[in-house]
Amino acid sequence: MFKQFTLAAASLVLCLGVAHAADAAKAPTAQQSKMGECNKEAEGKKGDERKAFMKTCLSAKKATQQDKMKTCNADAKTKALKGDDRKKFMSDCLKG
Repeated sequence: MFKQFTLAAASLVLCLGVAHAADAAKAPTAQQSKMGECNKEAEGKKGDERKAFMKTCLSAKKATQQDKMKTCNADAKTKALKGDDRKKFMSDCLKG
């Protein structure tokens, strides 16, 4: 009886381990996701131009919301936008 219980428990653990490994294999890593995004943006580029673009794209850090806010705010000041024009510009800038 004890051997049957042990065998059943071991089988269950193995099945759960295999199922977990299969789920983990399906989810792309952050680097794989970034590679896919850069690859889409590189469409139409060939040779050295593509290599240079991919190197820059893959090494670039994604801008945080705070970084975007600083950049958009500086651009709005440069353009001397005020009121509704500034609100629309900031909204569009932060979405992009």
